[in-house]
Amino acid sequence: MFNDIRCSKEMEITHEAFINELKNIRTGRVSPDILKSIIVDSYGSSIPLTQLANINNLDNMTLSITLWDASLIKNVEKNLLESNLGVTPQTDGQNIILKFPELTSERRKEIVKIISDISEKFKVSLRNIRRKYIDEVRELEKNKSLSIDESKKFQDIIQSYTDNFVKKIDVTSKLKESEILKI
Repeated sequence: MFNDIRCSKEMEITHEAFINELKNIRTGRVSPDILKSIIVDSYGSSIPLTQLANINNLDNMTLSITLWDASLIKNVEKNLLESNLGVTPQTDGQNIILKFPELTSERRKEIVKIISDISEKFKVSLRNIRRKYIDEVRELEKNKSLSIDESKKFQDIIQSYTDNFVKKIDVTSKLKESEILKI
């Protein structure tokens, strides 16, 4: 028998991942959370920056990163430059200072495009989950484990989950976009 709750849970996890991804995009005041997604190559493995350093606010627009191992400064700088943060790291020995500029209207529009791209990526992920579960239902129907009516019913349920979570992603991204465009 098909379990549609697994499908719903998987889509819910994808939606939560989307929300967490949006938390990394700053709006007004800069937060150390913005660096959670930065992964650094350290001693042959990839480790989140938050596990390699203390990250503190110096003021509303400046972060200080104090690395526990100064030999990683070059790797951290490189990863910060490659990220979509829009900031250039400044090093003074063992500390890295990130001075975030005020958001210009141009940068706000760039951020909205980034949000749109992230949103689309997660919608594709939801559609892939839908495809996976619809294929599973069709396989059960083919093996005569489900009747045609049951198969259709489950496919409709899966589609409704997909529509629901795509709508949630749209609403969440619109809220974040309006938050960013608000001056």
